[in-house]
Amino acid sequence: MSLVIFEGFSEIMMEVAFALIPLLLIFALFQFTLLNLTKERFIRILYGFILTFFGLSFFLQGVHVGFMPVGEMMGEILGDRSDTWILIPIGFVLGFVATFAEPAVRIMNEEVDKVTGGSISENVMLYTISIGVGVSIALSMARILYGFSLWWLILPGYIIAIGLIFISRKTFVAIAFDSGGVATGPMTVTFITSMAVGVAGVTEGRDPLLDGFGLIALVALAPIISVLILGQIYMRKGGSKA
Repeated sequence: MSLVIFEGFSEIMMEVAFALIPLLLIFALFQFTLLNLTKERFIRILYGFILTFFGLSFFLQGVHVGFMPVGEMMGEILGDRSDTWILIPIGFVLGFVATFAEPAVRIMNEEVDKVTGGSISENVMLYTISIGVGVSIALSMARILYGFSLWWLILPGYIIAIGLIFISRKTFVAIAFDSGGVATGPMTVTFITSMAVGVAGVTEGRDPLLDGFGLIALVALAPIISVLILGQIYMRKGGSKA
């Protein structure tokens, strides 16, 4: 059993190492030319690199042996039900909780809270982004079930986003586009994509390749719109001076 769980783990460790080594080299270059950190802090940062290496390796291995197979199996089971409409609310809930647990989202929200002095709180941002992603996953499930084109969601979505940019404060525009990036993290992408592929694979008249993909574009777009809408609410309440 343990051999099955760790199958391919060495390849994942190599991939993570290749991703982290350039960062480590750049840090070392800055340390010896500009930073000149104390020995204790330098060692502490090195420990952080080591923990990051093993943390990412184990996380990605867990994604391959756990998240993706479970997501696909859930998609196939739910797609085989007679009441397939239930996929829409389930998609919302799964999108919400996956984003709620996304590490990158939480880190960005902490930074927003810190930089704005708490005027844009971490919890408000977390719920705003999670609701946006939940809605996008629900719409993606509806697209798979009813077979309408992705363009009917993407084009109006970007028109709304561009329109909101012109009436939003610069602070919220910047935060919104970063939110779209962090929302498409490993938690959301691996679990939700595999589930969508599973649903498309068992839904009559749907192609897993054509209908199972495309939802990540919506996941990236939805937080942009939801954060810009949050910005409009703040403007009306006078909650942000930025």
